[in-house]
Amino acid sequence: MNTYNVDQNGYYGEFGGAFIPEVLYKCTEELRKAYVPIIESESFQKEFRSLLRDYVGRPSPLYEAKRLSQKYGAKIFLKREDLNHTGAHKINNALGQILLAKQMGKQRIIAETGAGQHGVATATVCALMDMPCRVYMGQTDMKRQRPNVERMRMLGTEVSPVTSGNMTLKDAVNEAIRDWCCHPADTFYIMGSAVGPHPYPDIVARLQSIISEEIKQQLPEKVGRDYPDYVMACVGGGSNAIGAFYHYLDDERVKLIAAEAGGLGWETPETAATIHSGTTGILHGSKTLVLQTEDGQVIEPYSISAGLDYPGIGPVHANLAKTGRATVYSVNDDEALKAAFELTRLEGIIPALESAHILAVLPKMKFKKEDIVVVNVSGRGDKDMNTYLKHRNIAE
Repeated sequence: MNTYNVDQNGYYGEFGGAFIPEVLYKCTEELRKAYVPIIESESFQKEFRSLLRDYVGRPSPLYEAKRLSQKYGAKIFLKREDLNHTGAHKINNALGQILLAKQMGKQRIIAETGAGQHGVATATVCALMDMPCRVYMGQTDMKRQRPNVERMRMLGTEVSPVTSGNMTLKDAVNEAIRDWCCHPADTFYIMGSAVGPHPYPDIVARLQSIISEEIKQQLPEKVGRDYPDYVMACVGGGSNAIGAFYHYLDDERVKLIAAEAGGLGWETPETAATIHSGTTGILHGSKTLVLQTEDGQVIEPYSISAGLDYPGIGPVHANLAKTGRATVYSVNDDEALKAAFELTRLEGIIPALESAHILAVLPKMKFKKEDIVVVNVSGRGDKDMNTYLKHRNIAE
């Protein structure tokens, strides 16, 4: 049993649990009892891995970024989740959860999305499996991620605009949970990140763990061993990060490095840096670190990146940060933009704005020349082109 993994009560240290309305108790309990036997079954694994290979295009490459390595004085490898079908790591989880939904006999899928990548991944697997789908998306995010909205609609998914709060990811999750409360019997909520009530953080971690499983398989051929000195990933809710960390959680030889969205600075009100600025509270069904006032009102987060614009963090990451197992950096908007342009110019890879946050940590690190570093590039930058074009002066 992994020390840093979920315990039998659904907790990671002091964080986690299932704090849910009574109407959802029955369906989360049904899910809790069903998910491990289904995910670990031979039939599920056979279908899941076959689709990951032939539909998603896995394994994703582990690419040695030679110019980046030269600049930062270490052997830096990029785990290319941006090359997956639909352009991000989100498809791994969406595919696994829809197979779980089908085995549980659910007939309808709902999801939330911020940057739109999880929405597109969910819409994609629903088209593949011929299941009706509704995705909740904040109106602010719909404006800044228009191409993803149109992709979801083209795939046959109904995109429901959310106009409460600051109309971003938190508000989309609120609406999806409301929908689930109204249709608990026939609806499966495909949660996009390692957040929410138990067992969702563990389901997402298990399905995304294919990332670190592949890193372990790919490294020996490149460096002669199956573990790096550092694994680095951005965290919003934390699905790509837990996927990259999963098989190294208890391997103390591997340093885990995360980057959260500082916005205009973690000490300012315009931030989404939950680990730096948050306090313990309950958000979307789990006990975690939350951006909140002294009396527990959620503070609206801010980030230039729609996918990191969330006032909480997955309970697994709250625990990794609290125990010191992971080192978490706060990265501001301008730092992320610079890092995105740097990767583009040095390696010919345009990363998603989310991934740019972890790339921005490279200048803050003190590597040794022989260090093996794996950076998880969680998604590609197509969806962020408008933002990049608007801020092109940052790169000059």
